[in-house]
Amino acid sequence: MKFIKTIVAAALLSSVAFMGQSEEFMSDHAIPTDLAAAGIVESDFSQSLTTGVRILEEKNWNVWGVSPIKGEDGKIHVFFSRWRGTHGHWLSHSEIAHAVADKPEGPYTVMGTVLAGRGGEYWDADTIHNPTIQKVGDKYALFFIGNNLGKAKDFDGHHASTQRIGLAVSDSLYGPFERVSDEPILDISANKADWDSYLTTNPALLQHPNGEYWLYYKAWDRYNDNMRKMGVAISSKIEGPYLKHEKNPLVSFSNIKKQVEDAYVYFSNNTYYMVMRDMGVIHPHVGLMLESDDGINWSSPMLGYKTNTHYTDEKKIQRMERPQVLMEDGKPEYLFMALMGGKQNTSSGVVLKLD
Repeated sequence: MKFIKTIVAAALLSSVAFMGQSEEFMSDHAIPTDLAAAGIVESDFSQSLTTGVRILEEKNWNVWGVSPIKGEDGKIHVFFSRWRGTHGHWLSHSEIAHAVADKPEGPYTVMGTVLAGRGGEYWDADTIHNPTIQKVGDKYALFFIGNNLGKAKDFDGHHASTQRIGLAVSDSLYGPFERVSDEPILDISANKADWDSYLTTNPALLQHPNGEYWLYYKAWDRYNDNMRKMGVAISSKIEGPYLKHEKNPLVSFSNIKKQVEDAYVYFSNNTYYMVMRDMGVIHPHVGLMLESDDGINWSSPMLGYKTNTHYTDEKKIQRMERPQVLMEDGKPEYLFMALMGGKQNTSSGVVLKLD
């Protein structure tokens, strides 16, 4: 792993230098055709990705954050965010819905709403967003983020200041899903000097080989360097309490003035993997992949996935975010993401197959 870190660290420096080059070095896919010549190391994960297809293109709906799971019925179930109106309405109108298909590529039948904002004084009064689903024992755990825009004035007034992480569980993928608490499952730190004292968001659950539950999350270090970073909180029970790790934040690109965004973490072949949307380390329309021997100390980033134009017949480069991985027998089989644009010119899901 030390050797890998050394090679990737060199690649990171080359990638950052590449960002300052002229457009003549860019391909039609917004990244160089010859990655090696540009000093960009492509992960095995990225090299394994093949064709992609949009899913859940619904009229009058924006779709985001598609989290897949294979059910005991043999079908593919996805839990996703959706809302009507402009894309910015995710801040106030997003809900989590459920859809089912016979195969990952669809077509999907939407079953209906799973969770919505509770209104009133609840911490998740308004929007319910960015779900991630896993089977835990004989139950299904659905992590999500929520907010209460009316309470933003109690912080600094910014819409993000009330974003927190919650958890709902069910005996069946068909529901009902019930919140485990009226409070967030992972709250902010009370000390403003801490990196996660502003918000907790974008959960990624790892069921650790040792039996613990590792909840990776993003926070905005607004009161220090104003950068977004990743950390982890650990519990012996799925419903918590979750103890934040002393080495947090675990992943930060603040040394090059870049942000961390939307990570998914999985364990395969005795290695921990973290795939996330890139916020400018290589290019803001691709993804990053990090590796770890222990889930705490992470390598420098490699290319995790390319642009949507590389996998589909689309010509316009659009944002692909919130990666979620469908695992089969301990190996990644499909990458699910959110993708702007599409037939409805809103946003939809997209599924990429791993070869």
